[in-house]
Amino acid sequence: MSEGESRGGAPAPVLESGGHLYPVSAAAPGSMGRTGFWRLQRPVVRAERCTGCYLCWLYCPEAVIDMAEGAGPRGQDIPVIDYEYCKGCGVCATACPVKAIEMVDEEQFLMKMLEEDAGGR
Repeated sequence: MSEGESRGGAPAPVLESGGHLYPVSAAAPGSMGRTGFWRLQRPVVRAERCTGCYLCWLYCPEAVIDMAEGAGPRGQDIPVIDYEYCKGCGVCATACPVKAIEMVDEEQFLMKMLEEDAGGR
């Protein structure tokens, strides 16, 4: 196996520091397990504010944000969050330069959803 090549044949990401090469691995989506059940806050995307800059996607430590191409109200790409794996850390909301992601209390969000669901019956 040559330098910079992973076992699967794909190039392995490498970090160079002080003349030394260190292999770097990217987190797989949900690499910490299904953490959504213990989340205290939930990121809620406001598509009308989103510019499609991808910063939330880039900085999500769990890699649970996908970008839906052209799904925004102005045709911009918008984030779609996998809540089964999102741990509610708020990094995406902090990284967003236009505050298109708002962290809301998980319990209040779920209660509101239940009320809306019961009212629609």
